[in-house]
Order: sequence, then C-alpha cells, then structure tokens
Amino acid sequence: MANLPKWSTPNRQTKLVKLFLDSGGFCVFGHKNCLVPDHHYEVFIESLIADWQAEDREQSRLDWQAEQRALHNLGEVRLPLRGHFNNIARDIWHTNQPLFYLESLGIDGLRLKPFARVKIGSSYMRLYVNLGDSLRGISKNRKRKAIRYNKPFPREVEARISELVSLAVRDYLK
Repeated sequence: MANLPKWSTPNRQTKLVKLFLDSGGFCVFGHKNCLVPDHHYEVFIESLIADWQAEDREQSRLDWQAEQRALHNLGEVRLPLRGHFNNIARDIWHTNQPLFYLESLGIDGLRLKPFARVKIGSSYMRLYVNLGDSLRGISKNRKRKAIRYNKPFPREVEARISELVSLAVRDYLK
C-alpha cells in the first residue's frame, strides 16, 4: 500500500472522484469551452488540496492546544474577567470560603478549661469557644502536644471540637 498524504482521507478522495466524474476532467463548474484556468479540474483540485492541508494544520494546532490545556489544568474555578472582586466573583469567593478557621487551642487560666480560638470566615472577627469536657479522656501530655506543637487529636475528639465550634459560630452569626 502506497503512503498517502495526510490530507487524503476517504471522504476527500470520494469528493475528488465525484468532482472528476461531474466535470469530466475539464471545467468543474460545467462551462463548455471554459477559458478560465482556475475553473479547470487540475488547478481547482490543487487549491482545494491546499485548503484541506490548511484545515488539517489548524485542526492539529487546536488539538495540541486542547491537550496542553488538559495537561496543565489545575481544576480551578475561573472567576469572571472584570476584576477579581466584582459582584459575581465576590459571591463565588464567599460561598467557597469555610464558615470558620480553627486557629489555636488553649487552656483558660481562670477556669482551667480548654478553649479554641476561631476566626470566622470572610471576617476579621475571632471567637473564643469554650470546649468544656470535650478533651476529657485524653492524657495531659497529648493535650500539651496538641496545644504547643499543633499535634492532631484522635478523630473522635477532632469531630467533637469541630461540632462545638461550628455550633458556636452558627449561634454567633444568627
């Protein structure tokens, strides 16, 4: 099998054969004794092939760009273009923010009870939430490491702390 050029697809070959059969190898527009050289079959198919090659180049360029976009896509949400904080972008940003950020844990010096310092999302406000007996059952050493070095608590304790903090933040925001 001979190596065919890239532009030579089965559909295009069929189109060339049909064009030849319709024109009889002479004028592709059906003129008898046509004197316009661009209407002759040979010249016409050369320009047609050049157009197909240009289409193929453009399609391969678009495919390459799409592949590059897919490879380098970070999955980020694109915000509208008219500035970072127009009305729509601001709403999108605020809805994507968490309700609160747990900044630190500590022990209240007067009552000797644990508390959490919490920053409310999209605000400068900070709350100090009393954690009560949520750290009961954890060793003194583990509490100290969590408070001083931000070591994690067990998952059950983290869930209790998160629940207490979210209740306090929702109560504050009402």
